[in-house]
Amino acid sequence: MAEYKAIHGFTVQNRTSDTKIEGVTGAAWASGGNLPVALYENAGAGTTHSAALNFGGQGNDPSPAHPHTGDTQTYNGTSWTEVNNLNNSRRSLSGAGTQTSALAFGGYTTPPGSDGTQVHTESWNGTSWTEKNNLSTKRKDAQGIGVSNTACICAGGNNGSGSVNNNESWNGTSWTEVSEINTTRERFAATGSSTAGIIATGYASSPDAVTANVELWNGSAWTETGNVNTARSFVGGSGTNSDMIIAGGSPNLANTEFWDGSTWTEVADLANGRYLTGSAGDTAVQAIVFGGEGRSNSTEEFSAAGITDSIINTGQVYYRSDTGDLKVTLNVLGSGVWSSGGDMNSGREQGADFGSLTAGVAAGGGGSSVDVEEYNGTSWSEVNNITAGGAAGGATGSQTAGIIFGFKNSAPVRVDTMTYNGTSFTEVNNLNTGRNVGGSAGGVQTSALYAGGGGSITNTEIWNGTSWTEVNNLNDGRYFLKGGGTTTAAVMAGGYNGSPSTNPTQSEQWNGTSWTEGNNLNSGRAFLTGGGSTYSSVIVFGGGPMPGVSAKTEFWNGTSWSEENDMATASETSHGTTQGAGTATYRARTPSPANATEEWTVPSIATNKTITD
Repeated sequence: MAEYKAIHGFTVQNRTSDTKIEGVTGAAWASGGNLPVALYENAGAGTTHSAALNFGGQGNDPSPAHPHTGDTQTYNGTSWTEVNNLNNSRRSLSGAGTQTSALAFGGYTTPPGSDGTQVHTESWNGTSWTEKNNLSTKRKDAQGIGVSNTACICAGGNNGSGSVNNNESWNGTSWTEVSEINTTRERFAATGSSTAGIIATGYASSPDAVTANVELWNGSAWTETGNVNTARSFVGGSGTNSDMIIAGGSPNLANTEFWDGSTWTEVADLANGRYLTGSAGDTAVQAIVFGGEGRSNSTEEFSAAGITDSIINTGQVYYRSDTGDLKVTLNVLGSGVWSSGGDMNSGREQGADFGSLTAGVAAGGGGSSVDVEEYNGTSWSEVNNITAGGAAGGATGSQTAGIIFGFKNSAPVRVDTMTYNGTSFTEVNNLNTGRNVGGSAGGVQTSALYAGGGGSITNTEIWNGTSWTEVNNLNDGRYFLKGGGTTTAAVMAGGYNGSPSTNPTQSEQWNGTSWTEGNNLNSGRAFLTGGGSTYSSVIVFGGGPMPGVSAKTEFWNGTSWSEENDMATASETSHGTTQGAGTATYRARTPSPANATEEWTVPSIATNKTITD
């Protein structure tokens, strides 16, 4: 009888390299070699992350000794090498071409008392730069499109007075004005060839108007096409007009989006938010970004796999015969990032919030609001009001099965508890001790925890789906605290325990019976937002006013708090979900009761892990 091995072979692959996830949607960013100097407002050219060119820019040293540079470096996939400098040092310049055939044009210098916007054009032959005929229109913060130093496009930019829509074509000898771009812009992303290009996002007309618009170039005219998901400026771009990624952008974003010729899709974020970067790559699957404000001299490489070296399913085990390691492909969480979401219909603070990023509920808030809105991950919709509003105490559950408790719109603080069925709220059994602005946990409508509250209360109560029961108190009474978890394992952090609070970093952990002092927040504050339905995945964000309104985000992993990416806008007493908040939530409200929304997402990234004892 044949053995199983003879019939089926080995179930563990034997490989000499780690597997990758097929396609751009499964690609990831990896750290590359650092630039010799810290730079931003630099330009790039090149075909892949193993053959790139960096030139010009401004030193990240704030001293006057580094206003702009002519430094040029080549990248071989591992390290950068200094080569011959530009003839004209400058920053905010444009580039196009390859590592051995590139063009640098426009830019900016900082001579005292005059406009330093440039018309210079220089050609790179793989060894040195040569002066060529100037641009017809001086400009900085434009973008170059092209795959050699003999055929390029210079689009948009700023002429020293404002954004322009000029478009010039380079034939290897001189520049010629051609059809203008439709949306005047600067500081955008661009890639492609001189006859098949693409530009995306950027500042439109003024520094205060960021556009999501995307345009395609066919060699004679520009055509509007599908917008990017996240509008931004100072963003890097790589690829072609049917296979492009954009990465980073102001304000210090890590977002990466992929264009397949039809639509934009969010893919793996940069490891570090950055803007004002250099970028290169004539395919989206081998792109590179380098330098930039906020990340100085670091380099990141974007790699996607083809079918011949990829594993699409996670949980695949393989053996590295070259290193002797046994590995498995797993999904792990990447770095979380905040991005813009849809505006609320009625901006207000201190409401009761529950649900998830794509199915959230914001109820009440402000002085006496009874408004209720639902969020679908894109936009807010008005739904049935609560019967009595005001600042809420706590909430948990899902969009179709939630619970809110503890309110105040005038004295005395109420003991109200209400459940939500996805359509309307129903009064149920009250809290034992009325209070608002406490901390809540639980995750589901039938099992909730409420701790602390206005007046530095220490009381803790647990809801069993029918009624509230008093359990062991917090060690220190506090209000405007926040946390998450379940009724058997929860964490609460921050808050006031007086005026002012003597320990606003304080964190306490609940084990189902009692509270224990644990590792503190890194930044002490009250008026927090956040939550999480599991003990080891809780975030809190925003807060104040000690010493001022905060944009900070912190993540609880079950043991300690770690600093994460900040919100774009500092905020306190905002709305935000409580279910699954460690990996996805929203923040709805700016420092005054407005209606802006930011979304927090943590991508799941497939990666290879070594199996150890």
